[in-house]
Amino acid sequence: MTRADGRAFNELRPIKITTDFVQFAEGSCLIECGDTKVLCCASVEDRVPPHVPYGQGWVTAEYSMLPRANRERSKRDIAKLKLSPRSAEIQRLVGRSLRAAVDMKKLGEHTITVDCDVLQGDGGTRTASVTGGFIALALACRRLAEEGVLGASPVRHYVAGVSAGIVEDTALLDLQYSEDSRAQVDLNCVMNELGELIELQGTGEGRSFTLTEQQDLVRLCAKGCKELLAVQRQILGSI
Repeated sequence: MTRADGRAFNELRPIKITTDFVQFAEGSCLIECGDTKVLCCASVEDRVPPHVPYGQGWVTAEYSMLPRANRERSKRDIAKLKLSPRSAEIQRLVGRSLRAAVDMKKLGEHTITVDCDVLQGDGGTRTASVTGGFIALALACRRLAEEGVLGASPVRHYVAGVSAGIVEDTALLDLQYSEDSRAQVDLNCVMNELGELIELQGTGEGRSFTLTEQQDLVRLCAKGCKELLAVQRQILGSI
């Protein structure tokens, strides 16, 4: 099939990442994946939640879409007096993904909260939040090390995420909304620089799918994550 933007089936959308986008956050970036734009800010607190073992730190995330991030205005979560189920599910995914990147003992008794706010959504907002959220997290950890709060950055792995799906029985990488909205199968994947899987979410939206199709989608995501990780390395250098 011919994609609306002319990309090959295994091609990412153009990626642009602007670091230090927000003045006051310990780490921040604006990530743009095609027309999807997500602002990621990492904030550091000198305390941890009660469930965290003594001497260890914690990394968590929050996710939200601005009212006009989509084609029609949506209500803010605060207007509904609770977090939407979708936002809650996504921020748990982002939090788990980012925790996989950090040595909590080296982080010490600090909490880093990564806020991911979707300014404009055109598909792949959760995986863009992971990829951009990692950069904000790494910048915050670097700052802690440079200021002498930590002996070294506690980041142990790069982490990136991307989506793939089946549209008109064709496997495609990095779906934009016009593809995602009619995808038969949708799969989100988070990996580290070792090629190891951290999160894998696959759903048969319009039909079921085979193990072979699942592996084809995972391979597409592995290619996409490898390219995103290369972009992260260009921005951050060594961690």
